[in-house]
Amino acid sequence: MFDRAAMISELVRDEGERLKVYLCTANRRTIGVGRNLDDVGISAAETAALGLTVASCVRGGITREQSRALLDNDIRRCEADLDRRLTWWRTLDPVRQRVLVNMCFNLGIKGLLGFVNTLGMVKAGRYADAATNMLKSKWAAQVGKRANRLSEMMRTGRS
Repeated sequence: MFDRAAMISELVRDEGERLKVYLCTANRRTIGVGRNLDDVGISAAETAALGLTVASCVRGGITREQSRALLDNDIRRCEADLDRRLTWWRTLDPVRQRVLVNMCFNLGIKGLLGFVNTLGMVKAGRYADAATNMLKSKWAAQVGKRANRLSEMMRTGRS
């Protein structure tokens, strides 16, 4: 199993953390560590546990603790999506698992599944080829250093 603390640290580095609502590059209202309020929103369970709604986030923002709770839920959602759609992903070493979680977090599961050839290479253990392929994508051009870091993690199996 991947190192959850390392995963959190990497996502905070890659996404940033803002306690007030802002518009992301896709013009969506976002808060915390990349929580898209327009597409993901705040679940009923999150409202019950954290006392948050989309409206309360827009009005007053959130605390760091609420931000981290939302992040934890988002990581769990990515894990569940990967479990459903890429049933083999947990057979990877922990570093490469974090790469897939990070990409799923950034792209959504549908976006990640668009990396058909890259995912085939990962599944086959062709990590250097997968890393090279990652860098050839439109995504890599959009996210820059993040793609460089993740492709190097994929290539080497080291953070």
